[in-house]
Amino acid sequence: MNPQEQFTVAVAICTLIRPSLRRAVESVYAQDVEGRIHLIIGIDKLMGDMALLDQLIAEAPPHVHVTVINPGYSTSARHGGMYGNFFGGVLPTVLMYLANSRYLAWLDDDNWFAPNHLSSLLKVIPGKAWAYSYRWYAHPTENTGVCIDQWESVGPGNGVFKEKFGGFCDPSTLMYDKAAVHMLFPLAALSLDTNGNTADRVLLSHLFQEQYPCACSGEATSYYTIDPSDVNHGIRLKWMSTQVADLPEWKDDPNKLLSRSVIEKGGQAVDSL
Repeated sequence: MNPQEQFTVAVAICTLIRPSLRRAVESVYAQDVEGRIHLIIGIDKLMGDMALLDQLIAEAPPHVHVTVINPGYSTSARHGGMYGNFFGGVLPTVLMYLANSRYLAWLDDDNWFAPNHLSSLLKVIPGKAWAYSYRWYAHPTENTGVCIDQWESVGPGNGVFKEKFGGFCDPSTLMYDKAAVHMLFPLAALSLDTNGNTADRVLLSHLFQEQYPCACSGEATSYYTIDPSDVNHGIRLKWMSTQVADLPEWKDDPNKLLSRSVIEKGGQAVDSL
């Protein structure tokens, strides 16, 4: 495969080489895109086993080219770097520019795509600056979707973040037309606060402006792994309980269940996602 020839679509992943990287990468390999995929993986800080990444590269199907960027240090503030985005510092910006395709999707290494994620976004993005899908709240250990998110990642002008942020889109639901928004990519290195968790909102606040028209695929094709330690876990459980009668348990930790007792303790902390 000639990597100089532009790809049909690219996917960027910033990682610490967590075990969940396998699921994320395999979901890229399983995409039903007609064409070539450039998968570009950046190592923010090597905290896992590099052998996992070597195995995944060896397993790449013929239509997927994998590029790995490993500077050997982190530019993230939490690891001693100077950039506010705790999840990669300036590395997400670098990956966005290096991806050799006009169309670029992002994928966090603990999330994954349905097989039609890229193809469904490619259908709607022509003529737009960016596109997004809906997402599933996903069980952290069972690799299954629990409930479609109808509250948080529901696009500009919608959802519980409408008033404070103008809406929200999970980064792993997004596809960019680089020709239209490439000047915004440096914003991915920044954060709205000192804890580095709001880097996605800096970029989104600009994407939501009128000069960057968007389209929605109308499908829930991204899977967001819910985290029981997240400040918003309780309120998410309350939301999910309105759609799912019997929420599944966390089998790896009996003290952290998708249960009624946890739901009852859920607050309203939806600002610090």
